[in-house]
Amino acid sequence: MPIRIRLRRAGRRKRPFYHIVVADSRAPRDGKFIEKLGYYDPIPDPAVVEVKSDRVIHWLKQGAEPTETVYHLLKKKGILPLKPESKTEESKAE
Repeated sequence: MPIRIRLRRAGRRKRPFYHIVVADSRAPRDGKFIEKLGYYDPIPDPAVVEVKSDRVIHWLKQGAEPTETVYHLLKKKGILPLKPESKTEESKAE
């Protein structure tokens, strides 16, 4: 079961709000999830990101992959210092 750390949209029309969740990659964007890790509110300036860093690290150790957007949010919070390998770089290496 491929696990992803990704955004789950909430909020109303024209006023997005996202929960950062751990979910099966085959589940729909706003569908079933395993655990809620935090939230992201892009409307205020600067955007608000609140994350349970200990749980994020736990899921990363379990093999969960963050989406590109979540990766950048976690990097801003200082949880992920390393650059992920992109799929294009992997195909060039082969």
